[in-house]
Amino acid sequence: MSIPLRQQYQVARYIVGRKLRGARRYPLVLMLEPLFRCNLACAGCGKIDYPAEILNRRLSVDECVEAVEECGAPIVSIAGGEPLVHKEMPEIVSQIIRRKRFVYLCTNALLLARQLGDYSPSTYFNISIHLDGGRDRHDASVCQRGVYDKAVDAIRLCIAKGFRVTINCTLFQGETAEEIAGFFDSAMALGIEGITVSPGFSYGHAPDQEVFLERHATRQLFRDIFKLDKGRKWKFNHSSLFLDFLAGNQSFECTPWGNPTRNVFGWQKPCYLLVDEGYAPSYQALMDETEWDKYGTGRNPKCANCMAHCGYEPTAVNAAFSRPLEALRTSLHGPRTHGPMVPELVAHYGSSQRAGAAEVVVDVLDGKRGISP
Repeated sequence: MSIPLRQQYQVARYIVGRKLRGARRYPLVLMLEPLFRCNLACAGCGKIDYPAEILNRRLSVDECVEAVEECGAPIVSIAGGEPLVHKEMPEIVSQIIRRKRFVYLCTNALLLARQLGDYSPSTYFNISIHLDGGRDRHDASVCQRGVYDKAVDAIRLCIAKGFRVTINCTLFQGETAEEIAGFFDSAMALGIEGITVSPGFSYGHAPDQEVFLERHATRQLFRDIFKLDKGRKWKFNHSSLFLDFLAGNQSFECTPWGNPTRNVFGWQKPCYLLVDEGYAPSYQALMDETEWDKYGTGRNPKCANCMAHCGYEPTAVNAAFSRPLEALRTSLHGPRTHGPMVPELVAHYGSSQRAGAAEVVVDVLDGKRGISP
């Protein structure tokens, strides 16, 4: 794990506090999307397909701060769109840091060299630069040549200026474990703090739906990757049990309330990946009105292949508090890469007599259980 001790301590204290209060659902990371406009048109995204009047919307500094205060999560991930397109982004970051929240500014880095002087290094501030692989792979992913080289130059500049830097990468169809391992080696050689990695989710607005991995292929790919990690000392910006989940060794359910999303439409139900489920006017309304039991692998066909960190990292962090020795052992030795995987959740969706809701029957190791949202 590459997360600094100060951040680990403050997040752990926050979680313990919520547990002592008996909170059943609480946020871990606020996904803040102050705009959808971007200066790239990536094949696996689709945010810029919104009409111009939506792309021209911005959350103000006050709206962003209000979301941070209302939600209360100890970590704020600022994405978009491209956050650096927002002219008030330096003030947004400054205001959040002032409230002792850890900020991850997710950027494609095209504007970073020009704007870096508007920011100051801080324990609470991490610049998370988007890289989906080596030069050819990344440039193909973002549909523009030369972006990889600009991102790498920006990483070197940020590190030289004393900023915390991670990369965030999404894995898609057609990538081999050896190719990804080589990319991880080159990323760590740059001196970054760590890697945030997630399998691509079949985002409904994405123009290319053929690039996304299915769940079984995802688990096998991560096993093959982790087999190559011996002695290479990759650092991941994840909990150890989330990585173990990616390798098919944990049977976690999604907890989308762990990473609530605030964007130009409001508070998105249930997570930032499902774009057609509606919005709530406030964080409390999001928590109270969302039918959480309708979502997750085995419960909703839209979630069938999802293993994204926004839903499963909060589950893994919570599991680490329940099973600390297992989490420590996995952290020391890495995810298991041999032997049987935990059973897949196999869902059967059909009509229900109650309000037309979907009835789900999930096959698990110890038999079958019915779930009716």
